[in-house]
Amino acid sequence: MKLPAALFLCILTITLPSSFARAEEPVDTAQSIIQSQIDAFLNDDAKTAYSFASPTIRGKFPSESAFFDMVKKGYAPVYRPGNFAFGRSKVAGDTVVQEVLISGPDGKDWTALYQLVKQPDGSYKINGVHMVRAAPGPEI
Repeated sequence: MKLPAALFLCILTITLPSSFARAEEPVDTAQSIIQSQIDAFLNDDAKTAYSFASPTIRGKFPSESAFFDMVKKGYAPVYRPGNFAFGRSKVAGDTVVQEVLISGPDGKDWTALYQLVKQPDGSYKINGVHMVRAAPGPEI
């Protein structure tokens, strides 16, 4: 059974020392964002998928359709994952790197290294995804 992210964070806050819960928060947030973007890809929802892109990515792909086309063509395992699971993560300042182990639509295994950056409003946005043809990938 999957717990909603808000309920999970409440349980963590109640059961774990507050310093530990705060340390995990950027990772939980990053995973939630990645999950939401993958869900948007699976639903062909370009607008929602694009909403998770950082200003840097939006600068390179200034429209939802350009962004969506780029993902379809260059990131098929992310666009149409068979299965995926979160792997290792690393927090460095305002950046979260999250490993996602993915089975692509062709059945081949990939590691997607997502980089999320904290925005001035406190939210996190996806700033890039590096695909590695292996699972698990290199050290993060």
